[in-house]
Amino acid sequence: MEGAKPFLIGINYWPGETAMYWWRKFDSTIVKRDFSLLAEYRFDPVRIFLLWEDFQPEEKRISVNALENLVWVADMAHDLRLHVLPVFFCGHMSGVNWLPAWMIEPGRGDEGFPIFSEGKIRRGRIRNIYSDREVRKAQKFLIHETTGALQGHPAIWGWDLGNKPSRLSIPPSRDFAGAWAEEMVTELHRWDSLLPVTVGIDQEDLEVGRIPGPKEAAQYCEILSIHAHPGYARWADSRLDPKALFFLCLLARWLGGREVLLEGLGVAANPSSYPLTALEREKLGNSPLVTEDQAAEFIQKALDLLRRKGIIGALARCFSDYNQILWGEPPLDQRIDERFSGLFRWDKTPKIAAELIRQYPRQIESKEISWDWVDITPEEYQGNPSVHLPRLYRNFQDRFR
Repeated sequence: MEGAKPFLIGINYWPGETAMYWWRKFDSTIVKRDFSLLAEYRFDPVRIFLLWEDFQPEEKRISVNALENLVWVADMAHDLRLHVLPVFFCGHMSGVNWLPAWMIEPGRGDEGFPIFSEGKIRRGRIRNIYSDREVRKAQKFLIHETTGALQGHPAIWGWDLGNKPSRLSIPPSRDFAGAWAEEMVTELHRWDSLLPVTVGIDQEDLEVGRIPGPKEAAQYCEILSIHAHPGYARWADSRLDPKALFFLCLLARWLGGREVLLEGLGVAANPSSYPLTALEREKLGNSPLVTEDQAAEFIQKALDLLRRKGIIGALARCFSDYNQILWGEPPLDQRIDERFSGLFRWDKTPKIAAELIRQYPRQIESKEISWDWVDITPEEYQGNPSVHLPRLYRNFQDRFR
């Protein structure tokens, strides 16, 4: 379509052989194989996670080896005509908070997620990334060294300030949230003011009005990102409700006034060759795995809604199912669904959804968006989001039909 704006379909990447341990077990052969597959299936950009402990093992020391591997990844991506979206301060991932030891204080935290550091699950309290001045200095140091290593690199699509950072820390106030975002974005833009900055907000942040939300992020970030999973939304019609994804993207855009990228499109699909045990089914609880056909249908419907209504794109969750050798390690020992959340099986054969995405159009079809389902101001919404969000979704459904 002449003059049409591109519709992004990217992906979240961890290697299937090493999962969250990939930087400390870096294997260039595996990464090149995986990125070649992503290029073949037209996933771009590739969202990669700079696991905090691996890149900044000490508060005032950055791992030279990790930075060299990151530059190699960027070079290889460029050779394949791919782009990467690095994620800083990671941070929360798959139900676990992965952190360097210096980010953990003695005491009992209230984050509600296990902390993994120095090769094991640890107890402690996470230092606040917003209000702890020394932590903020350390974050800017990591940004400075990383952007310096990648200065002007053509493979960098943009920068992401965190994956669901509210799972790590809650700022004491909106002022702290805004000051943190301003400091981090300013540091990023020292090297390149043209690349967009975003931060991965969770749908729960919208449901309960947690900060930083779209309003705070939009003050300094050029793009808003939302992690949306209908399976965790009591107000959605079902765990495979594509309209709920579209609604959350619109809600974030309404609250923040910026374009929105969906950062976690997909659902765990169990290959028929693997029968779940009774214990695994118990751990899954009320969220059983779907079939590959159901997952592909859900992704197709969601992409159709997003593309036809002007959302800039979506990143699939995620690259590959994980090899069985990892199932006894965090997070896969507890998160059964994460074992099967890939668009490719653990042997790198494509699932139905991957084949669908390879053929999917890459242009936005329309920008016509109706806002007649909104009957309050953003300030009124923030006053009671847990009531307003389900009500607005009902309004949205009525107008959408």
